Amino acid sequence: MVTMSDVAREAGVSVMTVSNVLNERLPVGAPTRARVLAAVESLGYEVNLTARHLRAGRTDTVALIVPSFHDYFGEVADEIAPLVEAHGRHLVLERTSASPEHELEAVSVARLQLYDGVLLSVAGMDPEQLGRVRTSKPIVLLGERDVPPHFDHVRLANEEGARLATAHMIERGSRRILALGCTLDRAHMMTSDRRAGWESAHREAGLPVDERYVVPIATYSSHTARTTLLDVIDSGLPFDGIFAATDVIALGAVAALADRGLRVPDDVQLAGFDNLEVSSFVPPGITSVDPNHRGVAQHAVGLLHRRMAGAVGPAEHVVAPVSLVVRGSTRGGR
Repeated sequence: MVTMSDVAREAGVSVMTVSNVLNERLPVGAPTRARVLAAVESLGYEVNLTARHLRAGRTDTVALIVPSFHDYFGEVADEIAPLVEAHGRHLVLERTSASPEHELEAVSVARLQLYDGVLLSVAGMDPEQLGRVRTSKPIVLLGERDVPPHFDHVRLANEEGARLATAHMIERGSRRILALGCTLDRAHMMTSDRRAGWESAHREAGLPVDERYVVPIATYSSHTARTTLLDVIDSGLPFDGIFAATDVIALGAVAALADRGLRVPDDVQLAGFDNLEVSSFVPPGITSVDPNHRGVAQHAVGLLHRRMAGAVGPAEHVVAPVSLVVRGSTRGGR
């Protein structure tokens, strides 16, 4: 077991200096502080930064670490917060901006001692980096990434959701459907899975799969989606439906179609993914895959709570079911 004395020896300082750094009691020079924290990290010393607030080694705090607080992640946080609080704990939000460096810092040994458990959505770290994270604190991963098998993981049924949305438009007459914001690149698991669902719907309907209709975009913003779709329209590629990989992309598609005088759903049917609140207000209302925020939150918080209570056993990998919310952007919706 690594002790504070080991950290002091590694950093070349006194035990008191280590204590002052970890408990933030007295000012310590930046170079010395950096050496101490580096020693903590390299030795894997698990410090208790909030000891004076603990009861039986608990901080009564759970961290939700996400790439951003906008759109999908904001709605997930709204579902997670009351569930965490119902277990008598506080929820702390951390934003990583999808930076691998920020994600690694968020799950560093020193940082994890602030929490009883962590809900982590990884967007920057690759599986190899994530696999090197070792801690006694429970971590449940959220999101659409390939993850090391020893982590508990809750994710969406991305492929099934995309299949539902695409099949819905095929049933209502579309035969040439763009997969806007999707990709063939498995490095982007979420949009790759959604592309696979788009493809499955075509195969099930006996329609050809034409990769010209898989249209990746540079950034997942409405502005980029709008300009990308305008380029597709102007290229002359015929289409009568759009499956947008996210609702944010679908919003950009609505704008591009309006720019070129195309009517939704008369000329082009449109479906998105995420069922953001704004999608019900943008005329004519965007048909969208509901990612089951509540179900994701319940699975993730329930699993984390069981681990924090001492449950052991193999890592659990949960796929939360999704459903399709039909609105006016597809024929027969309202």
